[in-house]
Amino acid sequence: MVALQFRVIKTEAQYNDYCAQLEELVTLPSKTQQQQDVIELLTLLIEKWDAAHNTFLESNPVEVLQYLMQENGLKAVDLSAALGISKSLLSDVLHYRRGLSKEMIRKLSVHFKVSQELFNRPYGNKEA
Repeated sequence: MVALQFRVIKTEAQYNDYCAQLEELVTLPSKTQQQQDVIELLTLLIEKWDAAHNTFLESNPVEVLQYLMQENGLKAVDLSAALGISKSLLSDVLHYRRGLSKEMIRKLSVHFKVSQELFNRPYGNKEA
């Protein structure tokens, strides 16, 4: 019997390892079919862990983004550069003046290694 390369995530260390491997694979300029399959499998395993251990479900997407930025020591200027978006667009999102686009949700999900579902939920103005 062949040993499995990946298993259901049971520890935070394993989760962090799989996230690092996924990030490395996703950033490759071209991918083989096997690498694409591994990306898909790692994504499923990570999303399963996130769903079971996620404390963000009650937070709106902007609050989640603000938390992730704080936890990763990122300022808006740093994140906008990493995502390839303007500082003013990110500022508008963080201040509830604009919503998250599908492309921005995708970029945030890849950057922070989280499910797109965290950012793809309806939300209104914080003051409303």
